[in-house]
Amino acid sequence: MTPDDGVDPDSPDGRPGRRPLHLRPGACALVVAGGVAGTAARYGLARAFPTRSGHWPTGTFVANLVGAFVLGVLLEALLRSGPDTGVRRRLRLLLGTGFCGGFTTYSTFAVEADLLVRDHHTGLAVGYVAATLVAGAVLSVAGIALAARYRRIA
Repeated sequence: MTPDDGVDPDSPDGRPGRRPLHLRPGACALVVAGGVAGTAARYGLARAFPTRSGHWPTGTFVANLVGAFVLGVLLEALLRSGPDTGVRRRLRLLLGTGFCGGFTTYSTFAVEADLLVRDHHTGLAVGYVAATLVAGAVLSVAGIALAARYRRIA
């Protein structure tokens, strides 16, 4: 049985016909709960590191980099521990899609970069965009490598 044959891998008897995951209330509730927590954590960072006009947006930068690292660790650890079913799926929805999705903010990242350009801080904006993208990719890979290394040791 493959995921394409309509069988739900979470179903004990493999019965077909269950709603797609994004339409299941329990799955949606996990994403919402994680998103609320992630958004609250990002709000805390924004309060701790307020962005002033013409300055590096530290709160958003930190949130996006930490989120990239955590998502790398989480998804690699879940992947190495077995198929995306049961508790692994619920953790992915709660922590990956929900928490990390609410914690990271590429919309604010784009707005802050645009405001830097609008306020004639183009060099700072280019640096901010480049640093966020490069460091985010590096930290995501570092998170994956850490989870892979831990799994080999454990």
